[in-house]
Amino acid sequence: MEGDSPAGSLEANELAQALIGLLKAEKGERRTLARAAWDRRRVLLCTEQKYRESIARGLAEKNYEVFVAEQTEEAIERMRKSPVDIVILDSLFDASEQGAAFVTREVNVLRPADRRRLFFATLSSSKRTMDGHTSFLNNVNLVINLNELADLPEILDRALREYNELYKDFNSALQLAPI
Repeated sequence: MEGDSPAGSLEANELAQALIGLLKAEKGERRTLARAAWDRRRVLLCTEQKYRESIARGLAEKNYEVFVAEQTEEAIERMRKSPVDIVILDSLFDASEQGAAFVTREVNVLRPADRRRLFFATLSSSKRTMDGHTSFLNNVNLVINLNELADLPEILDRALREYNELYKDFNSALQLAPI
């Protein structure tokens, strides 16, 4: 077996040493990429008509680039053709076409590397904002209660800071900028 030979063992040791070196790099040596000031976060907004304008306006005022999807096909096409950083989904989005289910499926079938680069938030009338347990159970990064839509940009900023802090070492090792 190749792994039992001295040469195979040496290659495995070199690989392990390289990985350890990446993970234990001195803070001064580790390059932390930052998001460029001109590179605005791209948000795909998939909500009911009555929330669209206020959410889009609030996010645009906080320097987000907002794409509004009115129908399921628009949302799916936007996700496939041009990358977005954030998807905000309302469970009643395009209800007649089961839009929320199709958008959720599109997010869930992403490759893990692509899914990690997408921040997925849902709106809810009954769940608590920023409840980590509920977010985990719903396979999303953030839950926002509809009663707190006025504070959505600030809530999203805070959640993104926490998310980027969680993945800081991972992104640094892969030389990726935060979301």
